[in-house]
Amino acid sequence: MALIVQKYGGTSVGTPERIKNVARRVAKFKAQGHDIVVVVSAMSGETNRLIALAKEIQANPDPRELDVIVSTGEQVTIGLLAMALKEAGVDAKSYTGGQVKILTDSTHTKARIQSIDDEAMRADLNAGRVVIVAGFQGVDPEGNITTLGRGGSDTSGVALAAALKADECQIYTDVDGVYTTDPRVVPEAKKLKTITFEEMLEMASLGSKVLQIRSVEFAGKYNVKLRVLSSFQEEGEGTLITFEEDPNMEKPVVSGIAFNRDEARINVTGVPDKPGIAYQILGPVSDANIDVDMIIQNVGKDGTTDFSFTVPKPDLARTIKVLEGVQAHIGAALIDGDDKICKISIVGVGMRSHVGVAATMFRTLAEEGINIQMISTSEIKISVIVDEKYLELAVRVLHKAFGLDKG
Repeated sequence: MALIVQKYGGTSVGTPERIKNVARRVAKFKAQGHDIVVVVSAMSGETNRLIALAKEIQANPDPRELDVIVSTGEQVTIGLLAMALKEAGVDAKSYTGGQVKILTDSTHTKARIQSIDDEAMRADLNAGRVVIVAGFQGVDPEGNITTLGRGGSDTSGVALAAALKADECQIYTDVDGVYTTDPRVVPEAKKLKTITFEEMLEMASLGSKVLQIRSVEFAGKYNVKLRVLSSFQEEGEGTLITFEEDPNMEKPVVSGIAFNRDEARINVTGVPDKPGIAYQILGPVSDANIDVDMIIQNVGKDGTTDFSFTVPKPDLARTIKVLEGVQAHIGAALIDGDDKICKISIVGVGMRSHVGVAATMFRTLAEEGINIQMISTSEIKISVIVDEKYLELAVRVLHKAFGLDKG
């Protein structure tokens, strides 16, 4: 039978009863003859509670000690799940990230996995046990506890699946798969049976919250077959994230629509149009460790250019302050920002072989009187910035325009 890694998120293990439900699901797979490794998050809300505790002691918690604190959330869950499985008559053993020897770098609160020692896990699997591993955590070369950043349990699950060469990595969450867009915005959104890694990576990077982007990158790099399922439904195939497009069917032009409310636009106007000006603007922003997303430049006839780009909304004020510090040096007439925007993106590998996709998108928005402020494209996606008040309308009309409501 198969070796399966199952990852359960915080809502899936949010109460003792839900942990018992997870145990029953795992026991069912085990009874079918599969080898099972389970990766769990902390119980829903626990990580936030632990961070709040740390901040009551220290306004800006020491990163090393914060990792020590927040990693205890997953430690509670693995112990409870192991007990629930044993209560159900299934032999199980729990491991912290350090006990597995998930080796990371030393970047506390956002460490990256370097290697995984699978020897102890394989010994337990060979002995017939279910292996339960704390997600979101590891240890650095000095033995310090590290964490992988928020959502890092997805990455833990995929990394363990890669190390064990598992047949499949199943991500159980509070949704039953990947949808054409957020059903809360478009009730007609359809669940996708399959989606390619390229599309999922774009969807995750563009605002879809189903999977953490690092986990998708990891899965693509190590050829880990991923499936997204609901932990609250007994049946269902979820959404399979595949490496290849289905050769037996015509791929839709657009597979999904992602959106992001958490971006802000920076405008730098009236700077000299000369070589190196883009670096003089974005260099200080990069040095301040601020991520830049979409960029446009409009060259005027008077020897000046206007430069606009987007940053995470929480970084808006800090970005403006950084640029005001170099305003005289770059010769900018004005620096301002706008946090009342949103990014909407259409994604689909079918866009490679179809023309007129951009025209359809732009015409659809124009018919609703929605002005496009910025445009960014790649081979399989088109993103636009519009006024945030139009987000839901724009997503709904685009979803219909590309036939995503038909399934």
